[in-house]
Order: sequence, then C-alpha cells, then structure tokens
Amino acid sequence: MAVYEGKRGVGEVALWRRLAAEFLGSAFLAALVIGSGIAAQRLSPGDAGLELLENAAATAAGLFTIILMFGPVSGGHFNPVVSFVDAAFHGVSWRDAAAYLPAQVAGCTAGAVVANLMFALPAVSISVKDRATAGHFLSEIIATLGLMLVIFALARSGRSRVTPAAVGAYIGAAYFFTSSASFANPAITIGRMFSNTFAGIAPSSAPSFIAAQAVGGVLAVGLVRLLYPGMTAAEAAEVTVPHLARSGERRHSDTASESTSATVSEPSGPNRG
Repeated sequence: MAVYEGKRGVGEVALWRRLAAEFLGSAFLAALVIGSGIAAQRLSPGDAGLELLENAAATAAGLFTIILMFGPVSGGHFNPVVSFVDAAFHGVSWRDAAAYLPAQVAGCTAGAVVANLMFALPAVSISVKDRATAGHFLSEIIATLGLMLVIFALARSGRSRVTPAAVGAYIGAAYFFTSSASFANPAITIGRMFSNTFAGIAPSSAPSFIAAQAVGGVLAVGLVRLLYPGMTAAEAAEVTVPHLARSGERRHSDTASESTSATVSEPSGPNRG
C-alpha cells in the first residue's frame, strides 16, 4: 500500500483525491505517448524504426516518473486492468476499481487532446490507423499479461520499490517485441483513438485491443495465483510503490533496538574499568 503524506495508506486517502491523481496521471501518460509519437514523426520522418525507438524511450522514462509522482496518492494505476487485477487480490475494493475506470479513460482522452494541441494539431482528430489483426490481438494478450506479472510478482516478493522502473523498462521493451507496440491498457487505447498520428488507433480496432487486454488480465490473475500463491491484500495494495509507513515503522523498530542494545552494553559509572 502506498502512503500519502507519509502517514496514510492509499485506501485511507479520500477517494476524490485518488480519482484526481488517476485522472492526472492518465492524462500525462496519454500526452507522453501521443506527444512523443508526434515529435518522433517530425524529428525522424520516413524512418519508422527510429520513430518507434524515440517513442518507446520517451514512454519508458516518462511512465517511470509518472508512477513516482502519483503512486503515493492513488497507487499509480492509470490502467483499468491493473485496477481490476488489484481488486481481484483485494489490494483495492471493487468499488474503488470501478470508480478509477472513468477517471483513467477521461484522463487519457484529455491527454490526447492536450498532445494534439501542443503540436498545433486539431484538438480532436479521429485516428484511421487500422490495427485489428490476429497478430495484434495476440500481442495485446501477451503485453498485458506480462505487465501484470511484472507488477504483481514484484509486489508478492516484496520488491515493489523497483516497480516504477520495472514497469517503464517492460513497456519500453514491449514496444519492440510485440507487433501491437504494447498498448496493454484499455484507457490509453481509447485515448489514442482521438489522435490521427503515429500512436493513434482507429476506433474500429479498439474493441479487439480492449478484449485482448481483458483476456491478458484474467490470465494474469491465474498465473500470479499459480506462481505466487498466498498473495495477501497488504501485498496486493503495494503494487506500484512500497508501504512507506511500514518501512518507517521498521526503521523506528530497528533504531529502538539499537538504542536498547547500547544501553544494555554500556557499563554504569562505578563499574567502568
């Protein structure tokens, strides 16, 4: 469970604050993905490989920082699949996961509009990029499954402190090892429909991507249960950032133990040699 203001867990932060964080984080994510795609097209026209590399590098680095920015408030999901898989492990309530979804979709849509405007394009331009193929469908299943395994395996093994970097690295790599360029997120899939640019997706292709992402999420729940049985709600609540309060309590406990040991080992005045 992440901590807000160093004291409270994510579940204890007011819901409206968490929704605001999910909206803003999702908006930054969409602006990052779409904006860097537009920039790549303009910087390296005609070189698809270099354009993809620039887009992937910006997305990987930016996703890392966005999770760090908003994770302590909302958990830094920005992705309905993450929220609902987390709910399956009781990291967040089903009610909260359902509330996150419209905030994530609205944020990604707003981010797409902002990205278009930043590059002097029409605020909304519906993408005509068709991505609905069997290979893309399979790619989205694999991309989403892998992302969930990264997140929840790190949480289960007590390594959630490195999750922001690991998620960024995985998404950057998945841009290249999947034919779909790893959307792995229904909210960003919807947002990318509103930009007819490098990172866009035609509305007719979006349903197959979202269906594949849902399948990947369901498969991930089963695989996490198989590989990491016994995941607790506390572990699931730490899917993107560690429980700072717990760390603080541990440090306080360690300090108290050291103080006690020092007091016991130090001889009193009359007995000093």
